[in-house]
Amino acid sequence: MSAPPLAGGAGTPQLVSVIAPCRNERAHIEAFCASAARQQLPPGWQMEVLIADGASDDGTRELLQRQCEQDARFRWLDNPGRIVSSGLNRCIAAAQGAVIARLDIHSEYAPDYLAQCIAVLQQTGADNVGGPWRAQGHTPMQRAVAAAFQSPWVAGGARSRDLGYEGEVDTVYLGCWPRATFAHFGCFDEQLVRNQDDEHNLRLRRAGGRVWQSPLIRSTYYPRARLGQVFRQYQQYGYWKPFVIARHGQAAALRHLVPAAFVLALMAGAGLALAWSPGPLAALLLAYSLLLALAIAGMRGVGPGVATRAVAVIAAYHLGYGWGSLRGWWDWWRHRAPQSRWGALTR
Repeated sequence: MSAPPLAGGAGTPQLVSVIAPCRNERAHIEAFCASAARQQLPPGWQMEVLIADGASDDGTRELLQRQCEQDARFRWLDNPGRIVSSGLNRCIAAAQGAVIARLDIHSEYAPDYLAQCIAVLQQTGADNVGGPWRAQGHTPMQRAVAAAFQSPWVAGGARSRDLGYEGEVDTVYLGCWPRATFAHFGCFDEQLVRNQDDEHNLRLRRAGGRVWQSPLIRSTYYPRARLGQVFRQYQQYGYWKPFVIARHGQAAALRHLVPAAFVLALMAGAGLALAWSPGPLAALLLAYSLLLALAIAGMRGVGPGVATRAVAVIAAYHLGYGWGSLRGWWDWWRHRAPQSRWGALTR
């Protein structure tokens, strides 16, 4: 199934609706609004920006209200559900555009970001398009997080981290959709605190839709800046993944299962070391050390300080995701509802 042509006729202004959920983003919301306001649209296109605030209590809402008063293109909506999926769905319900583009508060966007999204939709007829997930940092630790994030040894070959890839993918950063996509495939699953985008793309592709990535759609993501935040973030990603897999009877990609297998192997190795021999655990740790060395060797333009931090960051990625996945499978196997503590803010 391919997306239908975008609505609108010759001489009729067309509208792209930008949607963004947020909660307690006082330190970032003004920079985000400025980045969104700078978008240069194709001739004949206009923009509205819908921001769903999840009951912020740090002054974010007051800043949003001021932005909306200053720029009529901006509107804020209440998101009582407080999570990303419910915020996205409230924005989609209120959006009036022929095209709906999701933006993230913690990213900066090339001035032609939306223009390229619209062009790629028109050229490919895809049901969802986006650009590669490019990370960048300010502090040494944040640069280490960004370097690890971009490493193929950490991403498991995910196309979304390949900055030059053009073509079909299993999932894509953020997303931009013809309005008809949500009519055909539904909106985001509000039972999922994390991984709602992966689940939506998996549902879309299983029903015959196409997800397309283009390097011309450019943005820069600023990741967490502390190691503990990264560990908690990836614990949550891992925890929610089993609920997505169980719902559809398949993983979106094999890489989603590897961290849990690694943590299980570590646990088994530790048990064998206590009961029999430390050999299997030592072999596993040696193999993982080799992987870490390969990952660090492949990082370009990072100094020793960033590289040293990146070792801990990569371990936090793998161990956090793996442990979170095991906890998610445990709760799913016991028919236990997902636990709310696995959805707390990690910034």
